[in-house]
Amino acid sequence: MENEVINKLIASELQIRPNQVKQVIALLEEGNTVPFIARYRKEVTGSLDEVQIKGIEDRHQYIQQLEKRKEEVIRLIDEQGKLTEKLIADIQKATVLKKVEDLYRPYKQKRKTRATVAKAKGLEPLADWLLLQKSEYATGYAQKFITEEVPSVEEALQGACDILAERFADDPSIREQIRKITWKQAKILTAVKDQEKDEKAVFENYYDYSEPVIKIVPHRTLAINRGEKEGILKVSIVSSVEQIHQVMRHKWITKSNSPAAKIIEEAIVDSYKRLLEPSIEREIRTELTEKAENQAIHIFSENLRNLLLQPPMKGKYVLGLDPAYRTGCKLAVVDDTGKMLEISVIYPHPPKPKLTEAKQIFLDILKRYPIDIIAIGNGTASRESESFVAETLKDSDRNAAYVIVNEAGASVYSASEVARDEFPDLQVEQRSAVSIARRLQDPLAELVKIEPKAVGVGQYQHDVSQKKLVESLDFIVETAVNQVGVDVNTASVSLLQHVSGLSKTVAENIVHTRGENGRFTARTQLKKIPRLGAKTYEQAIGFLRISNAKNPLDATGIHPESYALAKGILEKAGLTTKLIGTQEAEKAITALDVSEIANEFEVGEITVNDVIDMLMKPSRDPRDAFPQPLLKQDVLKMADLKVGMELQGTVRNVVDFGAFVDIGVKQDGMVHISKLKKGFVKHPLDVVSLGDIVTVWVDQIDEKKGRVALTMLAPEVK
Repeated sequence: MENEVINKLIASELQIRPNQVKQVIALLEEGNTVPFIARYRKEVTGSLDEVQIKGIEDRHQYIQQLEKRKEEVIRLIDEQGKLTEKLIADIQKATVLKKVEDLYRPYKQKRKTRATVAKAKGLEPLADWLLLQKSEYATGYAQKFITEEVPSVEEALQGACDILAERFADDPSIREQIRKITWKQAKILTAVKDQEKDEKAVFENYYDYSEPVIKIVPHRTLAINRGEKEGILKVSIVSSVEQIHQVMRHKWITKSNSPAAKIIEEAIVDSYKRLLEPSIEREIRTELTEKAENQAIHIFSENLRNLLLQPPMKGKYVLGLDPAYRTGCKLAVVDDTGKMLEISVIYPHPPKPKLTEAKQIFLDILKRYPIDIIAIGNGTASRESESFVAETLKDSDRNAAYVIVNEAGASVYSASEVARDEFPDLQVEQRSAVSIARRLQDPLAELVKIEPKAVGVGQYQHDVSQKKLVESLDFIVETAVNQVGVDVNTASVSLLQHVSGLSKTVAENIVHTRGENGRFTARTQLKKIPRLGAKTYEQAIGFLRISNAKNPLDATGIHPESYALAKGILEKAGLTTKLIGTQEAEKAITALDVSEIANEFEVGEITVNDVIDMLMKPSRDPRDAFPQPLLKQDVLKMADLKVGMELQGTVRNVVDFGAFVDIGVKQDGMVHISKLKKGFVKHPLDVVSLGDIVTVWVDQIDEKKGRVALTMLAPEVK
C-alpha cells in the first residue's frame, strides 16, 4: 500500500486531513515525541492533540505490520506455486489482518488433520470429482481409490468428505458470510458449571442467561469471561445453523439431483459443526473480549487522567492519616513544600483502643504545626478515623478541615524502591501516611511514583491484556505530566522520567547534578547533563520549568526556540521580561495585532497566540480548571441518611454502568447510569469524571448490605 493511500485511510478513520497524517508521521520518524508534537508543532499538525497524534502513530504501526504480513503471505503462497494475479490483488486490498489470514488459510501448512491424512492417502482427486456432481454414483467411482491404506469404498468417501469439509471451512468468502450471520443473529448463552465455587453468588445472574451477541455490553463480557475462567460458568455461542447450512449449500451444491449432492451435504454439516462453528465462536469471543478490554482500558485511562489532574492544595501544611485498627493510625506532618516534619502513631480504634492518648497526641500536633487540612486515607478503618478526626477537631483551636483521599496504590508505593530511597528510616505504614498527605498537596507528583495499574480506578483491570493496559496508562501519565509541566528544581526522578524525551537514566542524572551543584538557575545548564543530548534537550526543555530563573522565560512553558518571538512581543508591548504575568502585561499584550506579529516573525498565528497566552499567564496550571477536593468538618453516618436527602459528594470511580460517589458514609453510593441526568446517557463518562464534586439525592438505602443508591436527578417540586 502506497504512503498516500495509507495516509488517506488513516485520515478517513480518524476524521482528519491526509496532510495532517503525513506531517505527524514525518515528525514521529524524525524522533519527536507525542507531547512535543502536540505542544510545539501545532502549526505543522493543524493543532492535533496528544490522543489524535497517538491514534495516528498506533494505526500507522498497525498498517506497517499488516503490509509486512501481506508480503510474507504472498511469498509463502508463491513458494507453493499457487499464487495468482487475483489472489495478489485480494491480499493487497485487505485493510485488516483477519482478511489477510482468511485468504492465506487454504494455503497454510497444517498440522496433522483428518483432511491432511486423507490427502496423504491420495483421496484428493475423489474429493474434486465429488464437487463436479456428475450423474454417476460415487460408490462406483470410489472403487478406483481402494488400496491397502483405504480398504473400503466407505473409507474412501469418508476421506474425501474430510477433505471437502476442510476446504469449505477454509474458503474466505464463506467464512466472511458465516461470521456476519453469527454476529447479527447468534446468542451468547451462559449456564452454571460449578455453583459451589461461587460462594458469594457473584455470578448468579449468569447461571441461566442468554443475550444477542450484537447487544452484549463490555462489562458483561468481562464478567462472563471471569466466571468461565474461575470454572463457575460454561459459555457458548449459538447461531442459526440452518441458515448457515443454506449459505454453504448455495455455494457448493450446484446440482441437487446429483448422487454426490448428499455426500457434499454431509461434508457441509461436518465442516460447520467440527471446524467452522468452533473457529468462528473463538473469533467472536476473542473480538468481544478485545472490545471489552479496550473499553475497560479506556475507562481506567480516563479515570486515571482525572485523578492525576486533580488540583493541588498549594501552600498548605497537611497532616496525613493512614487508618488501621490493630496496628494503629499512622500520622505524618508534611509542610507546604512536601517535606516530612514528624511521624507518629495513635490507637483510637479497637481491638485495643487508647482513645484519650490518641486525642492528646493529635491535638498536640495541631498545636505545634500550622495544620490546614487532615488527609485521611480511604482504606480500612477510614470512616472510624473520620469520626475520630471530626470529634477531636471540636476540641482544637485550629480551624482545620479534613478530606478523604483515595489511597489506592499507597501500599504499593510504600514498599517500593522509590519509597525506600526517599524514607530509608521509616516503616512501610509510615511512608503511606506521608504519601497520603502529599497526594493532597500535589496528586500528580505523588501518583507518578506508583505503577499506574495499582491506582485502582477502573473496572476488571485484572481481566484485560496487561501489556495493553500498561501502554495505555503510561501514555496517560506522560500526557498529564507534560500538560502540567515540571519544576526541575523540585521534581523527583519518578516525575522527571515521564517528561517528553527523558529516560530514567537522564532523570537520575538531573537529580544527581542538582544534589551536587544546587538548584538550576537557567534551562541552558541542562545541556551539560550526561546523556542529555541536543534532540533530548529539544524534546524536553519546554516542559521543564525553572522558578526564579535568571531569565523569567525559563519559568514558563515557552520553548527556547520561541524566545526571540516572546522578546519581540514584549518589546512591541513596551514590556520587560520582569513584567511577565502582570495585569499590566496582560493589558498591553492583548492590544497587539497577532497577524502582524506572525508576518513579521514569519511564524504561524497559532504559535503567536500560544506564546502570548504564556506571557500573560506564565504560571497557569491546567489542573486549576478541575474542582477542588471537598473539605469537611463533620461526619455522616448511615443512620443519618434518609431517602430524598440532598448531599454533596466526590466521584471516586466511573464504570460502564454508573458512578460511585463518596458521600461520607462507610460505603460509596452508587449512581446508576439511568440516574445521572434526564434523557439518554451513552456512557457515564459523558456526564461525570473522577474527582468531580456532585450534588446527589439518596434514592434507596439497604442498611443490611450497607448499600446506598443515589440519583443526580433533582426531585420534582410538589
